[in-house]
Amino acid sequence: MLSRTADHLFWLARYVERADFLARIVEATQRLAALPMSYSGTGTEWESALESSGAADGFHATRAAAEEASVVEYLTFAPDNPSSIRNCIEFARANARAVRTALTVEIWEAINSAWIELKRYENSNIARGRYDREELSRFLELVKKTSLDYDGSTDRTMLRNDAYWFSRLGLYIERADNTARILDVKYHVLLPMDEAVGGSLDYFQWTAILRAVSALTAYHWVYRENIKPWLIADLLILKMEMPRSLIACYDNIVRFLDAIAKAYGRPGASQQQAHEVMTKLESATTKEIFRIGLHEFITDFVEDNDRLGRTITEQYLLY
Repeated sequence: MLSRTADHLFWLARYVERADFLARIVEATQRLAALPMSYSGTGTEWESALESSGAADGFHATRAAAEEASVVEYLTFAPDNPSSIRNCIEFARANARAVRTALTVEIWEAINSAWIELKRYENSNIARGRYDREELSRFLELVKKTSLDYDGSTDRTMLRNDAYWFSRLGLYIERADNTARILDVKYHVLLPMDEAVGGSLDYFQWTAILRAVSALTAYHWVYRENIKPWLIADLLILKMEMPRSLIACYDNIVRFLDAIAKAYGRPGASQQQAHEVMTKLESATTKEIFRIGLHEFITDFVEDNDRLGRTITEQYLLY
């Protein structure tokens, strides 16, 4: 496969996954911001949305306070935000169009249909910075449905060859990063300094985060207990059964990188790095993670994940 083709497939998957994540972040933040005043903490919910999406620096460079309407506009339709949902769908479609012959009809239609619907929103209230909750809800549902359509079409219609493997690599690199960031931002932005871990505010925030990664039902199935931070960390970091957990993402990353190495005749730096991260996750325990600090563990993981993304690019995607 040409490096150019692999690069387009890799980033197509990343942009679709990122758009889905942003839609979930906006929904989760709306739930937190709508809590009664006695549960609403210090009003940092929309700042947390910017932090978890990695968009805080760009937002504060061009806009004032992190208020609901301005943050929603920046994360959904802002043309000056490279990672806004609008730009993610635009970039995903551009990548898909560049490798149209490498995609199945179903995958192309999932992406192209989303792009057409996006154009219909260009003159909407939310695209113009005028907040409309009902219109926003319909748009976020469209984004999540697009991700499901793309993911399902990829899984059910693509040959298990290098095109499929690079697509899946992009998805799981992005998904691991997103899960890690939303875990980290919970402790360092949302919870006020004078609020006890395990308090009512803590409970509602953790619940919103579980909803953001579609893990609330899974949590109750696995643990059958009230919301507890260490069990959430266990679920989203170390539970192989949870598809968005860090270890589940890396189980797939290792598998697909090994498949590429076998097909191309030899492994390289990316395979070595992926196995090293997987070994760290397999040997980790929740007790050890909280002993060294969740923030420190997540920071190291995000750096490792970013490094692996760059290594994959250098090894396979540069052209």
